[in-house]
Amino acid sequence: MTSADDADGADERVDGAEDSVGDEPERETESDHDRSEPPEPDDRSEESESEPDTEPDPPSDDESAGDGTGPASSDVDSDVRDAESDRTEDESAESSDERDGASGYSTARTPPSDDRYVRKDCVLITGCSSGIGRASARAFLAEEWQVIATARNVADIEELDEAGCTTLELDVTDHDQVLDVVERTVEIGGAIDCLVNNAGYAQMGPIEDVPMADLHRQFDVNVYGPHRLTRAALPHMRAQGEGRIVNVSSVTGRVSFPGSGAYSGSKHALEAMSDSLRAEVEEFGIDVVVIEPGPVETNFSDRVDDELPEAGRTPAYESLYELYDDMQLIGGGSGGPFASQPKDVAAAILEAGTHPEPPARYPVGPLGQFGVYARYLPDSLRDAGYALLRKLS
Repeated sequence: MTSADDADGADERVDGAEDSVGDEPERETESDHDRSEPPEPDDRSEESESEPDTEPDPPSDDESAGDGTGPASSDVDSDVRDAESDRTEDESAESSDERDGASGYSTARTPPSDDRYVRKDCVLITGCSSGIGRASARAFLAEEWQVIATARNVADIEELDEAGCTTLELDVTDHDQVLDVVERTVEIGGAIDCLVNNAGYAQMGPIEDVPMADLHRQFDVNVYGPHRLTRAALPHMRAQGEGRIVNVSSVTGRVSFPGSGAYSGSKHALEAMSDSLRAEVEEFGIDVVVIEPGPVETNFSDRVDDELPEAGRTPAYESLYELYDDMQLIGGGSGGPFASQPKDVAAAILEAGTHPEPPARYPVGPLGQFGVYARYLPDSLRDAGYALLRKLS
C-alpha cells in the first residue's frame, strides 16, 4: 500500500463522517463506533501480503495517519467530532428558531410575565331612572365597576348609557324579565358581584282608603321584586363563593307613621326578609345589607303625591291628609330641612357594596338616624307624639 492510497482512504473516511452528521443522535453514536475500528484492507493490501518475498517497509508518518493507529488518526477523529458538534449546534439553533416562529416565544427564554386581563366587579342596580338609583349607578361607575343600570323604560336612563353604564329594561314585577336581566348581567360582567334592590315607590294614605289592588301592587314592587331578583342572583353568587345584596329600605322600615301603613308594611317586610337572608347565606360568603334613608330630595315625593287617594278619600281623615302635607314641608323630599341628597344615599350604597365587612344597616340622614332610636321608644310614647302632631297641624 502506498502512502497516497492510504491518505485517500483517510480523506474518504473524513468525508463519510461529515456526511453522517445530519443523522439522528443514535446513528451518530454508531458512526463514532465504526470509526474507532481499523479499516478493512483493500485488494491491493491483500496482494501485497500474498507476496512472501517482499518485506513490508516501516510505516511512515503518512501511513500511520491512514491506518487509524497513530497519533494523526486521533487528530482526524477530533476534527470530525468538532465538525459534528458545530453542525449539531447549528441545527439545534435552527430548530429553536422554527419553534420561536410557531409559538411566539422561545421555551429557552423566560416566558413573558403574566399580564392577564382583570375582570371588573359587576353590579346590577334596579330603579335607575332618577334619584337614588341614578346616583348609585354613577357612584359605582366612578369606582371602575361594570354597572348594569335598569329601569322600566330605557329611554329614561340614556344618560347613564352615555356615561358608560350598560342599560337594560327591567320591570321588577315581571318574573321572566328578571331572570333574563340577571343572566345577561352575568354574561356581560362575567359574574354578579353586587345586587342593589332600589326600585320602589310609596303608596301613602290611611289604611281604610288604600284599595286592596293598590296594597298588592305596593308589595309586588317593594317586596316581591327584591325577592325575585335575589332568588335569581343567589345561585350565581353561591357558585362564585361571594356576593353582596343591598336592599334599599327606609326609616319607615323601622318606625311606622300615620298614613304610611302600606309603604311601611312593605319596608318592614323587606327588612325582616333581609335579616333572615343574611343569616341564611353567610356561610356562602354572601353579605346582605339594608340601607335606611329618611326623606330624600328626589321626585320620589312627587310619586308619593300621585299615589295618595283622591276620589276615595274618607272625610274623617282630612286632618291626617293635612298632617301629611305639613310633614312633607318640614322633613319630606320637597326641600325640607331634614331631607337628604341622593348622592348621600348613593355613598352609603357604594360603601355597603364595597366594604369588606359592612354593617347590617346604614341609616342615612337626620330622620334616618332618628329611626334607629325611635324603634326603642315605648309604643305609648310614640302614639302620644303622633297625637301631638295632629293637634299642631
